[in-house]
Amino acid sequence: MRLLLKISGEALKGEQIFGIAPEYVEEVVKTITEIKKQWHEIAIVVGGGNIYRWSNLISAWVKSADSHNLSMLSTVFNGVVLHNFLEKVWVESVVLDPLGIDFLEQYNKDSAKRYLEEWKVVICVWGTSNPYFTTDTGWVLRSLELECEKMIKATKVDGIYDKDPMKHADAKKYDSISYESVIEQNLKILDQTAVSLAKENNQVLQVLKLEDRETLLSAINWEKVGSIICKL
Repeated sequence: MRLLLKISGEALKGEQIFGIAPEYVEEVVKTITEIKKQWHEIAIVVGGGNIYRWSNLISAWVKSADSHNLSMLSTVFNGVVLHNFLEKVWVESVVLDPLGIDFLEQYNKDSAKRYLEEWKVVICVWGTSNPYFTTDTGWVLRSLELECEKMIKATKVDGIYDKDPMKHADAKKYDSISYESVIEQNLKILDQTAVSLAKENNQVLQVLKLEDRETLLSAINWEKVGSIICKL
C-alpha cells in the first residue's frame, strides 16, 4: 500500500512554544520504521506551524504572499531535519522541493513514484509551491499525483471536533463527518480548499494524533480510528 502521511509542524514541537523537539522527531521516526516493516510505501508532507505561521507577521505589514512563502520555508526546515533523523536509523529518504532549492532535489511526480518503488521515504516540502495554499492542500494534491491509497493527517489532537478541544472541555468529537459538514461548519482541522479537492476526487481523509503510535498503525490497517472525512 502507498501511504501519504501529513505530519503537522505543531506535532513536532512537543511541549515547546516553537521549534523542534528532538525526542518527538525520534518518536515519529520509530513510527515510520514500524510502518515500513509492514511493507508500505511512505510519502510524507510536513507542515511548518512549529516555526512560522503565515498569519504571524501580516498584521505587522509583511506582505501576505511573502508571509505565506515564509511559512512554506518552515516546511523545508522540518523536512530536512526529519530526513537526517531517518538517516540516523538507516532509513533511506529523499526531500523533494518543487521550487528547486539548491541543496534539495526538485519535486517531480515520476521521480517521486520511482523513489517510493525503491522503498525510500519521500518527504515533500513547500506545499503546492504557491502562496495562499496550505500544506493541507499540498497533502491532497500530492496524494492525487502519487496515486496514494491511504491518507492520514497526524497532528496534536486525536481527531476532528466541533470546536478546539484544547480550549473547550465540552468539544464533541466526530468519528466520521462529510466533506460538506467540514466546510459548512468551517472546522479548522483542515483548510477548505483541501477538503473541496478531496471531495471532488472522493479521497478519504483520516485525522488522528501523531503521538498515538498504535492508533496510527491501526489506521494503516484500515481500522476506523481517529476521525474520517468522507462521503456519507
